[in-house]
This record gives sequence, structure tokens and C-alpha cells, in this order.
Amino acid sequence: MTLTDTAHAVDPERGTLDKAASENFPVAPFFLPRDWRTDLMAVYGFARLVDDIGDGDLAPGGADARLLGVPGDSAGDRLLMLDAFEADLRRVFDGTPRHPLLRRLQPTVRRRSLTPEPFLGLIAANRQDQLVGRYETYDDLLAYCELSANPVGRLVLAVTGTSTPERVRHSDRICTALQIVEHLQDVAEDLTRDRVYLPAEDMKRFHVREADLAAPTAGASVRALIAFEAGRARDLLDEGAPLVGSVHGRLRLLLAGFVAGGRAAIGAITAAGHDVLPGPPKPGKVRLLREVGATLRGEG
Repeated sequence: MTLTDTAHAVDPERGTLDKAASENFPVAPFFLPRDWRTDLMAVYGFARLVDDIGDGDLAPGGADARLLGVPGDSAGDRLLMLDAFEADLRRVFDGTPRHPLLRRLQPTVRRRSLTPEPFLGLIAANRQDQLVGRYETYDDLLAYCELSANPVGRLVLAVTGTSTPERVRHSDRICTALQIVEHLQDVAEDLTRDRVYLPAEDMKRFHVREADLAAPTAGASVRALIAFEAGRARDLLDEGAPLVGSVHGRLRLLLAGFVAGGRAAIGAITAAGHDVLPGPPKPGKVRLLREVGATLRGEG
């Protein structure tokens, strides 16, 4: 156990929130109003912890399990942990939660009049990850993204008081696109978790086998498949991009950063020749800033 692991075991709340610095996109950048940053970090803490439970990435020591009332010998049972976490989430709305990250979330829920549904969707996505490791069709994958990604954008709109049906539709496109891009970047890592987020029907179409995804570098068929899925993600980003122009001020800059981050990540995948197997292609700051500028100007 490293010193960092020890600190996380002692203070699971701090350890989880510290992961915000390593995310693909800024969670609560400095230019946002302080109350927005506070509430977005509270939402992030929930989302990060539920993902860590679902991925088996909790800090050593079992502190999170104890906080949720799960016996130490059952801390490795992810479905049991998710059930306990859902029970504690419900206390956010009608009682006093046990976990410090959920106690931190409670004032945000009350201040912003947030509903349980988006939080329950994120828990459901992680529960699905324990039971479903393959997706037959693209529509099946989109249904998963409806749980795993779209609630995040809806929460951002709710926290900032800017939610409308049209904005939610655009936000859903952006969030689904970002989830697909993340899946493309993490093909090799996901395979080690026995998960494949490339639709089976597309793998068959491009003559890609799972064994091909375990290679150190991608062959021509895998590269063609990744290029195809990246194109789908790009189209979704373009469909969702009008969300940026529908808001103003600092929120517009935040949302432009999300769209630009997705476009820059796709650009990095393209620059790598669509070979994602050696590791996730990451965009540089110059590419990202260029994409932010283009997005703010409304350029496709």
C-alpha cells in the first residue's frame, strides 16, 4: 500500500475527489461561480465513487464498505456494494446518508431541487456492468449510454439552472458521444475487465475478433472499426453542439470545453492511425484549445 493509498483509506471522501484532476475533462473549472463549482464537485464525488465501486477500484482498507454498512468480508461483492450505495443515496432524499460523499451531496440536491433519477441511472449502469460485458448492436450500446453517461449532462444542466427539453436532447448526444470516445480510448483496458463496448454486429462487419483486441497494436480491420465508431461519435457531437450556443457566459465556455474535448480526443485517435491498443491516444493542449475556439465560433 502506498502513502497515497493509505491517505485514501483514512479519508475516502478526499481520495475520491482527488481523482477529479485526472479526468479527461475539467470537472469544476476555476472560471465557474463558486456555488456551481461546489455543487458540481458534489455530483462528481457521487459519480466517481459509483464508478469505483462498479470497477472494483475502491481504495484498499474497506473504509467505503464500512461506511455503507457492508461487512468487510463482503466488500468485494460489487452488486452488494451497489445495493448498499443505492440505499444510502435514497437517504440523501429522505434522511441522513452514511457516506461522507453523499452527505456532501445532500445540500446540493436540496439547493438545486435535484431528483433521484439521474443518480439511480448511474448506479444502474454500474450494476449492468457486472452482468453485461458485450453489446450486440449499436442501439444496445446507446441504451447503456442512456444510463452511464447522459445523466451527467442532465445533472450539469440542473445544477446550473439551464435545463430545458431541447437542451437535454442536445446534452444527451454530447454525453453519449463522450462515452463512446472513452470506450474507444480504453478498448485494451476494458478487455482486461472482460468488457467489450464495440458492438458485436460492427465487429462482425469489419471482421474483428476479440483476440484482435488483445494484440499489442491494431491491425487494419481493428483500425477500420475504430474509425467507423469514431465517426459515429463525431456525428453525435455535431448534433449536440447547438447546446453551446443556447447558453451564455461561463457556462457556454464549460460546455464548449466538453464538446471540444470530445473532438480533440477523436482527433488524437485519428492522428494515431486509429490504433488505440497500445494505450489511449490523448490530445495535446494546443489541439484542445483550437477545438474550443472552433466550437465557440460555431464551426463544425
